[in-house]
Amino acid sequence: MKAITLRQFGTTDNFSFTETDTPAINDNDVLVKIYSTAFNPIDYQMRIGANESKRMHSHILGREFSGVITKKGKSVKDFEIGDSVYCASGSMGSNGTYAEYISVPQQILARMPVNISFDQAAALPISALTAMQCCNRLKISPEESVFISGGAGGVGLVLVKILLSQGVKKIVTTAGNPGSRQELINAGLKYDQIIDYKASNAVPLIIQANGNQLFDYCIDLVGRQMSELCSNILRLNGTYVDVTNLTTDEAHENLFNIGAVVVHISNYAYSLKGNFSYYGDLLKRITALVEKGVISPSPIQVVGDFELETVRKAHTLMETNQTKGHKLIMHISE
Repeated sequence: MKAITLRQFGTTDNFSFTETDTPAINDNDVLVKIYSTAFNPIDYQMRIGANESKRMHSHILGREFSGVITKKGKSVKDFEIGDSVYCASGSMGSNGTYAEYISVPQQILARMPVNISFDQAAALPISALTAMQCCNRLKISPEESVFISGGAGGVGLVLVKILLSQGVKKIVTTAGNPGSRQELINAGLKYDQIIDYKASNAVPLIIQANGNQLFDYCIDLVGRQMSELCSNILRLNGTYVDVTNLTTDEAHENLFNIGAVVVHISNYAYSLKGNFSYYGDLLKRITALVEKGVISPSPIQVVGDFELETVRKAHTLMETNQTKGHKLIMHISE
């Protein structure tokens, strides 16, 4: 099969087009012909050799995809050849998703929602799994208030829609441009629930949007400076939700000083413990929510076809923060 591989850590010049063996399958696996794959920030972080590179298991990067099953192991009962499926394969597949094929355990797979495209399906798994994990672990009540940093991103939009569907209305989030603000309004928020994080007085504006009250929960999807902002708007013994592992020392100190509960959201934690069924079971719930119209995929930008230039462009857009809230997609096959 054809694949785009990373020869060594560094710039995007280190990617190359290669021919490699189509992955084999075990009794519990399926072989999927990849139709679309999505790019994630962890991809470029792996490429440059950052801490996330410890999660690499293949020189082929890419962690989520949609496609069609072309082969299945003899123990696979819930899927058939020809099924349209999607998946957050992470480090659980035979290789990454900048490739024509991938072999994955049946437990981490789900059938695609019938009302979305392959491109949209490829953009959904990691964002939706992260958002669902936040909701499942926090169990926020309608009386409680929530601040979400970076709500216009892929995780944030799904999270907002799920929370609203559960009756949680006291939500405040941030956006940096009119397009992001409109996406949040389309998701169900009101104009005054969305604050420009670039404003010099962002902290008082965010607190004012919550009825001049500190927040019960801060779900931080951005990290770094945003973690510090979150630590300054959280109530005594409130809950800070760390999705990025990018909390600063100052934020840690502030959170300690208010006795905050810190919750770490890590999707790969389940794979490290061998709990593969977590992913497939949750994706099946996500499929149902999409088909019912409760949630929808993130806005997408198709960067291009299965070419080196597509990967290089996507990595540059992510690394320079120019995605404008869109999930970047590469066509692999049709």
